[in-house]
This record gives sequence, structure tokens and C-alpha cells, in this order.
Amino acid sequence: MIDRLTLDQLRILIAIAETGSFSAAARRLGRVQSAISQSVQSLEATLGLELFDRSGKIPILSEAGRAILTDARGLVHGADLLRARAESIANDIEPELALAVDPVFPTHILMESLSALDRAFPQLPVLLFTDGLGGPEQRLRDGVARLAVYSLLVTGATDLQAEPLTDIPFVPVVATTHPLSKRPTPISRIELAEVTQLVLTDSTPLTQTLRGNLIGRRLWRFADLQTRLDYLLAGFGWCNMPLHLVEKHLDSGRLIRLRLIEDTSFLAPLYIVHDRTRPPGRAGKWLIDDLRSRLARS
Repeated sequence: MIDRLTLDQLRILIAIAETGSFSAAARRLGRVQSAISQSVQSLEATLGLELFDRSGKIPILSEAGRAILTDARGLVHGADLLRARAESIANDIEPELALAVDPVFPTHILMESLSALDRAFPQLPVLLFTDGLGGPEQRLRDGVARLAVYSLLVTGATDLQAEPLTDIPFVPVVATTHPLSKRPTPISRIELAEVTQLVLTDSTPLTQTLRGNLIGRRLWRFADLQTRLDYLLAGFGWCNMPLHLVEKHLDSGRLIRLRLIEDTSFLAPLYIVHDRTRPPGRAGKWLIDDLRSRLARS
């Protein structure tokens, strides 16, 4: 019997509850009142429950009716989401957009763009992963992410589709409380090698070690950028950091930019990357264009 349950019946039940009467529900739905009453009776027969107390002048929801109303709202909402999802897919919008982003990408730009994406595609589920080094590419290869933002210099991949997005400047910095900040400048590579270097490490097998940036004989390895920044600010060592992440600390005097004989600063090119067999749909292309636009204005 439950197979005879229809969404139309549930919508009518919700309309009655929200408008307060059968007649008001009929006006909202553009139906005659007799059709509303008949639908309710059919729903009650299907469920084997009396959903309304009819002892008074105006039928009111029974205790069973109030319980069923909660479930009815959930089912109707789910059906509406299903319809919207199907329409999106038919219009070449991804059923889901999973994005893996290296934390070196400017967070405020990503947040603004994701907020705009939600307004442009309100029915689109979005998954976000923030992974450093080879993490974004691993998400792509595992099929978890549809798009990734990271530097191909990290992995050297040549079998993926990649488009340049932006360049992130990295600069050598140290805390003003660290002895290195008091040394005469410019500092030699030999002097730098004697000091603890704070480096990022990778949990994936994809990273190609960039030996030119590993100078210190004592390396402290960190799994994430923020933890490394905390240790940097605490004066445990030096490292190359994305300029936009340390600018406020340079301005406040907590960090200083190192002047080196052999400068270790560099530009890290970030790319939008995807599997050649899984190009972005309308929402992914929209996000890429929006990111480019915001980067150009920043």
C-alpha cells in the first residue's frame, strides 16, 4: 500500500499545515477544496493513519499527522534537490565539484570565489581538500578530486591537463628573535647550512625533492604550512615562505626577510590541473574564470 504514496499528497499535507486549513491550501495550490480533501483521505488510507482530528469545526493535525508532516517535509525537500540535481547535470553542470588546493594559494581569494560559486550554482555540492606538495595531485589520481590547484614543479607530472593560474613568490625569512637575524648581511650559504631549516614534508610518493632548496644540515619537517609558520615565528629556524602569508609578520617586525649571497627566493607557478579524460563542466569552468578574475584584481 505504501507504494501508492505520492509527492503530490505530501505537498498537499504540507500546504494544509502551513496555511491552517483545507480551503487555504486549495487556494495556494490552485485546486478545488474537494480535491484537497480527497487527496488527504487517500493519503490516510495509504498510511493507515488518521492525520487530522476532525472532531472540531476545522480539522487539525493529529499527533500522528504532526509526526508524518516532519517526514513529508524531508521527502519533498529531497525530491526537490533530486530534480534540481538532474536539471543541473542535463545542463552540463557537474553533479559534484571536488577541488583539491595547495594551501599556498591565497585563502581569501579562494573563499571569495567559492562563495560566489555557491551563489551562481546553489544546488551544486562542493567538496574542498587542502593538501600540500603532492597531495592535490594524489586526490586527482585517486579520482577523489575533479580539479586541483598546485605546482607541477612538485611532482613533474606530464600526463595531466594543466593551465597556468598564478605565480606565488617565496622568500627566505626568519624570526627577529633568532640569532640568524643578527648576523651581518649578506649571509653565505655556509652560514645558512649551520642553522635549522624548517621544511615541508609529503605523505604521498609523488613529490620530487627540490634539492636546491634544502640547505640546512638540520632539517625539521612539517606536514602543513601553518604549523611550520608557528615554529618559524617561535624562532626555531628559517625557511622560504609564501610572501602573502608572511607580509603582515614582516610589517609588524616579528619576521625579517633574509639577505643572502645566494638568494633562495623563487616563484612557484600554480596550475589548474585535471585528468585529461575528466574536463571541468560548466561550474568548474566558471570557478576557474572567477579565480583568474580575482587574481588579476588582487
